Amino acid sequence: MTLVITGATGKLGRLVVEALLDHDVPAEQIVATGRDLTKIADLAGRGVQVRAIDYNDPDSLRQAFKGAEKVLLISGNEVGQRVEQHQNAINAAKEARVALIAYTSVAKADSTGMQLAAEHQATEEALQASGVPFTLLRNGWYLENYTEQLPVHLQHSTVLGSAGNGKISAAIRADYAHAAAVVLLQDGQAGKVYELGGDEPFTLSELAEEITEATGQPVKYQDLPSADYARVLVDAGVPEQYAAILADSDLGIARGDLLVTSGDLSALIGRPTTPMRQAVQAAAGTLSGR
Repeated sequence: MTLVITGATGKLGRLVVEALLDHDVPAEQIVATGRDLTKIADLAGRGVQVRAIDYNDPDSLRQAFKGAEKVLLISGNEVGQRVEQHQNAINAAKEARVALIAYTSVAKADSTGMQLAAEHQATEEALQASGVPFTLLRNGWYLENYTEQLPVHLQHSTVLGSAGNGKISAAIRADYAHAAAVVLLQDGQAGKVYELGGDEPFTLSELAEEITEATGQPVKYQDLPSADYARVLVDAGVPEQYAAILADSDLGIARGDLLVTSGDLSALIGRPTTPMRQAVQAAAGTLSGR
């Protein structure tokens, strides 16, 4: 069995490779791929096959997918280009006659109105049309979207957003990675759709309260009109188009688009998901050197 992990030079992909190794998959049966192989040279040193790919280079994908039984297609990070890029990967997987593509989509892709979901929706349609067996891993938000911003929240004593009292079923990347590894290793996954999210949803106000408790520094949530929040993001250096998408995603949170109640993630990983409180405490401990 050969398992190809795209995007292994990124945070989620690397964690999937680590999860497969933790499940005692022989290293030589794992193919870790990405653009900058220096980032996964250590995996090569552990016996993992590493192959260079670029979603914009169909030939690189064909070469990387040769001999693959299953492919984990981790969505690209170049918003606006992902549909064509993902199609290139799907075509290469079809040519390689893989038994399964598992694709990291977004929560509630078939019903959400978030702008960020449009490319995921188009990719799901491309998978349907391809004839290749596939599984959809509809990932919710990463807790790291918030914990990695902890220094900014503390600097301004504020969590900013446009999410109102909407609840977010976020989980840490490692939980999503563990679930992806389980799906790759189990039989009978073709056609399955997993709505993945944390067991304990929270609001951004509750996030601010946990940051306050974990750090001892008062932090409040400030809810802004979407346009104002986008402007703040642009002023902070976020590209204008992406800032608009992030602000729109918060409106999706307010509508309940990122509230996931399926229990699929904890069922796949065989334990409760890591709660927001624990993730915030860990991030705060890293900042303080504890």
